[in-house]
Amino acid sequence: MAGLKGIKTIRDFQLQDKVVFLRLDLNVPLDHGQITDETRITASLPTIQYALEKGAKLVMASHLGRPKGPGDKKYSLEPVADRLTELLKKEVILVEEPRSEAVKALLMGLKKTQVILLENLRYDSGETENSEEFAHVLASYSNVYINDAFGASHRAHASIDALPRMMKDKGIGFLIEKEISMLDKLLENPRSPYLAIMGGAKVSDKIQVIEKLMDLVDGFVIGGAMAYTFLKAKGIPVGKSLVETDKLNYTREMIARLEARHKTLLLPVDHVVTQDIASGKGEVTSGVGIEEGWMGVDIGPQTLKQYSAAIAGAATVFWNGPMGIFETPAYAKGSFGVAQALAESKCVKIVGGGDSAAAAEASGYADKMTHISTGGGAALEYLQGDRLPGLEVLRPQKISGI
Repeated sequence: MAGLKGIKTIRDFQLQDKVVFLRLDLNVPLDHGQITDETRITASLPTIQYALEKGAKLVMASHLGRPKGPGDKKYSLEPVADRLTELLKKEVILVEEPRSEAVKALLMGLKKTQVILLENLRYDSGETENSEEFAHVLASYSNVYINDAFGASHRAHASIDALPRMMKDKGIGFLIEKEISMLDKLLENPRSPYLAIMGGAKVSDKIQVIEKLMDLVDGFVIGGAMAYTFLKAKGIPVGKSLVETDKLNYTREMIARLEARHKTLLLPVDHVVTQDIASGKGEVTSGVGIEEGWMGVDIGPQTLKQYSAAIAGAATVFWNGPMGIFETPAYAKGSFGVAQALAESKCVKIVGGGDSAAAAEASGYADKMTHISTGGGAALEYLQGDRLPGLEVLRPQKISGI
């Protein structure tokens, strides 16, 4: 892996009186305009505060959700601007139109008590189209480009790819630096025993990362709906549980390859099942099989005991994907139990963003993890060996010019 080879960090630049374009990942969940999880905001604060301490003029930018256009106010960054105003104790000026002259006008008289936040970049179609023309506008008022949006770095969008191609001074912030250094712990000489806990809905979502980790880990622990594809592949009845029938052959082959390599593979031995997910009620099976008309929605108590014991004996654990539908209390014991086992373990424990990060947060044990990634998709793509556009563009190369 190239890791961060050749990539500068924000520490490498003279920032006094420079306009720093800071691409952040402020893509926080909102409920009727209220932020329900501000993890990504707080994770961005060290880089923001460093730039301000060094005397930079800040133009912060992010996307939020998938808006249909500038009129889609449900995805406005206004709640984020309000929260940043509170956290930074500075006035965060939300600029509705990044293409307007307003940004340059504001920068001319920007006070030390003020910072600029551009409205949702995806309001402009040029962002997702990786438009050089849109990037040119952003570059026209920027001296230094810093990417600290790990969760968006796997997408070749204008603020991630086209813009830094036009900038001479460019690098990463503290969040990306931490993300990559932590993920590298899973790839470069990880301490053994090394377990990968895989959950979530689909085997297909995890195939590439499973292949990458196959020769690195000492074993896999499988939960979530993807476990039913494994069990079905072994000829075990799974009722009406979610199964990827087109992945049964792959799953059988994977099981055989793990056995040939003498790797551990832990699958559920009991389950929490229901006939109707919406009922919010579940029953525990007496064994590994699931009867017709029932579906698995979480790992059972005996499975949790086995998984917790495996975690207790591990030196390195990567957790990606919940054990069940943890958003429903009756189906959350497996995911929260895994989080507790990790919290009580002295191992290096890295959580791969997305739903597993949400499960760790909801469990109350998030602060006990070594690292929780802010980028689910980006973390998986990095671990499976893909090149992230947001990193590759920052390595030494020719500048296309503004």
